Amino acid sequence: MSDLLSHARILIRQVYNVRPLIEWGGLVLIAGFLFAETGLFAGFFLPGDSLLVTAGILSKAGAFPIANLLLWSSAAAIVGNQMGYAIGFRAGRPLFKKEDSLFFKKAHLLRAQGFYSRYGAKTVVIARFMPIVRTFVPLVAGIAAMDFPRFVLYNVMGGVLWVFGLCLSGYALASAIPDIERRLHWVILAVIFLSVLPGLLQLRRKKPWASP
Repeated sequence: MSDLLSHARILIRQVYNVRPLIEWGGLVLIAGFLFAETGLFAGFFLPGDSLLVTAGILSKAGAFPIANLLLWSSAAAIVGNQMGYAIGFRAGRPLFKKEDSLFFKKAHLLRAQGFYSRYGAKTVVIARFMPIVRTFVPLVAGIAAMDFPRFVLYNVMGGVLWVFGLCLSGYALASAIPDIERRLHWVILAVIFLSVLPGLLQLRRKKPWASP
């Protein structure tokens, strides 16, 4: 068990060690990552959840004001989703025929379509808290020609809930636990686990995703 935890710590530090990126790029880099993850389907692998929680922790440590973090991050997440919707609306349907590549997996698009078919417009909010799915849901909403004002409303709601929820969670953790920034790898591990938990539960129930 100890070996497993040790390997997990090494993996998290190497792959999702977002602290140096945040300290180097600041709010501009955070905003850029969030925009890419939610607005460009090639950004599905970016660590949005752990990025936001870590940013909240570092904000408490004095890296940047929490209000600026919330403003920049919310704006980037919302604009990113709007970009995804526009791409889907104008040119998204051919993606269902596109071959898999390093930056595109058709299975992710089909999974997002399954969520949208099941939950409708609420998917725009729900998907914010689900890695990979949140990248492709705006595309699916655009392809389905979801009513634009309605999409904007759900997009703003989802973006604000996601950003405020994760950033303020990190900020609250840093307020409650002294020197938590020294244990960021454990925080990131917990965030990743909670992020993938809904998908794991879905697989356990063996409910197939809807197909187009």
